[in-house]
Amino acid sequence: MIRTLLIAALATAGLVTSLAPRMAAAADDPRGDATSFTRERQKAGLVGLDVDDPGSFEDSRRGFIAAPRGQIRDEQGKVVWDFQALAFTQGEAPSTVNPSLWRQARLNHQPGLYKVTEGIWQLRGFDLANLTVIQGKTGWILVDPLTTQETAAAALAFARQHLGAQPVTGVIFTHSHVDHFGGALGVLSAKDAAARQVPIVAPVGFMEEATSENVLVGPAMSRRAGYMYGGLLPKDARGLVDTGLGVGVAAGRIGILPPTVLVDQPTQAMTIDGVRFVFHNVPGTEAPAEMTFELPELRAFGAAELVSQTLHNLYTLRGAKVRDSLSWSRFIDEAIGQTADKDVVFLQHGWPVWGRERIEAFMVSQRDTYRYLHDQTVRLINAGRTPSEIAEEVKLPASLARMWSSRGYYGTVKHNVRAVAQYYVGWFDAHPSNLDPLPPVEAARHYVALAGGAEAATAVARKAFDAGDYRWAAELLRHVVLADERAAQAAGAKELLAKSFEQLGYAAESAPWRNFYLTGAQELRSGPPQRGPSRASVMDMLMQTPIEQFLTAMAASLNGPRADGVKLAVAFRFTDLNETYGLWIENAVLHHRPGAAPMAPAATLTLTKPAFLQLSSGLATPMELVMSGALKVDGDTGALRQFLGLIDKPAVGFPIVTR
Repeated sequence: MIRTLLIAALATAGLVTSLAPRMAAAADDPRGDATSFTRERQKAGLVGLDVDDPGSFEDSRRGFIAAPRGQIRDEQGKVVWDFQALAFTQGEAPSTVNPSLWRQARLNHQPGLYKVTEGIWQLRGFDLANLTVIQGKTGWILVDPLTTQETAAAALAFARQHLGAQPVTGVIFTHSHVDHFGGALGVLSAKDAAARQVPIVAPVGFMEEATSENVLVGPAMSRRAGYMYGGLLPKDARGLVDTGLGVGVAAGRIGILPPTVLVDQPTQAMTIDGVRFVFHNVPGTEAPAEMTFELPELRAFGAAELVSQTLHNLYTLRGAKVRDSLSWSRFIDEAIGQTADKDVVFLQHGWPVWGRERIEAFMVSQRDTYRYLHDQTVRLINAGRTPSEIAEEVKLPASLARMWSSRGYYGTVKHNVRAVAQYYVGWFDAHPSNLDPLPPVEAARHYVALAGGAEAATAVARKAFDAGDYRWAAELLRHVVLADERAAQAAGAKELLAKSFEQLGYAAESAPWRNFYLTGAQELRSGPPQRGPSRASVMDMLMQTPIEQFLTAMAASLNGPRADGVKLAVAFRFTDLNETYGLWIENAVLHHRPGAAPMAPAATLTLTKPAFLQLSSGLATPMELVMSGALKVDGDTGALRQFLGLIDKPAVGFPIVTR
């Protein structure tokens, strides 16, 4: 029923590592090596770049205090994080990894405790994001406590081991993505926070965005996030090497602490445990609710994800609303003034930037990268180019392309300019044939028939593959596989498509592109995942999610064709919230409102919110809840079964490359 939200909570940061595909045995590993064409493309991408430039490596190790070892496990003993899993990303780049991406992976895989400047430390490599520690008058102010409670608790314990034990006297959430708040309960319990009145500071709109992102299309986002973050890939030189933004995403227990202090002004100063902060709201940049901050006395600037050590996403491949590149560049321009007197800019991913001249160069290049992509895309839209044509045409100027922080390790020029086009003119390229195109499978059947069948089309694709034209081979083979998977298997099209994806992945500078290609190859060989992520791991966060968001997700799961002609109402009464909601189906649409529905309910469910979450997540059956007294049903149970039967269960492991 509402499993959508449970899966979505994991999808937010790609927490799909518990999905299990049908994997081949290591001895039967079908993965190939890089071809000569792929190696040549990798070399061509390095023109004008010095991957051995020591500057970034020196910065990534600056302030190093100590490195963690071993693994982080949850209460059941399951590995949540392994510090050595990507230790192979050192030395010379193997032929199966783009050398530029390999460089980024080496920089990201530097787990440890680091001193940023006097009174500021960071724990890096404990999760996708960084945990920043700021010395207060009586304890530590923590910024962005990671994705999971297990990794956040381990990071804080590691800091206490090396810096001395201090209490948490403040928590700051810079923005509404789960890798920056999901571990909050691992560093501070709700009871302790309330008892000591610890300030929990976040930008305006934080809770709504944090608990609602991905709700409506959670299953699809979760599935796509598995591709984007490479959660199912082996961690080796032919599989997962990095995410571009950090080494990976932990898969443990997720929670949240509701903010007690909201930054609701464009610029807002406050003192937290004796430390003066000046916050700046930057909504609609990397996240809908996001803020940066100055520490004037420490001459430091916390940039959140307004700027990064990589080109970021204007559109994230897991699927989300596109971001406003023009607004993003303007907020960075404002931040250039805010950093004019700062000695260090520290980030919530990657390593800091020190020194006035280097800070300015970094900030200016980040600003101009997003502005260039915006302006050149708009220019070409107005020249009549389609998004696909714009993606082929736009290249960063040399002055930006040689900046490592503008390289496409996470976002890419190609998919970001498509995002700008989507932001302004949407999906339609204005060609009449695309007003009502054939769906992919039907179109594929026509194309394969035109080519003379699966074997003939595959033969053409094989020639393209042998010539190193992997994009064209993949385009042809996509049609063959979609048209008839059995015929594609018999013709060798599935394996050839997997090999084409591999070569495209090996050449990719972007970690998400690499992960998408290689996961696609894996799925062609092993099939889609057979089970979904843990549902219990997100319960702490879901308890803070308003009931209305669950009901909205339920409405989006109503099977409209089967509900056609149905008029039916039910009521949900939550005893612990003292709230009642009326739900009714009318015109094949499921509505809800506080209080009563406009028609009498056929049945009323009386329960608590925790019971509702257990029921909707599948952690408990209706009968179990009834027998325990946690659920009471009054009215027509047959009508209730009819109502619930119209709510589709989300598909966790639906196929992506085979349909």
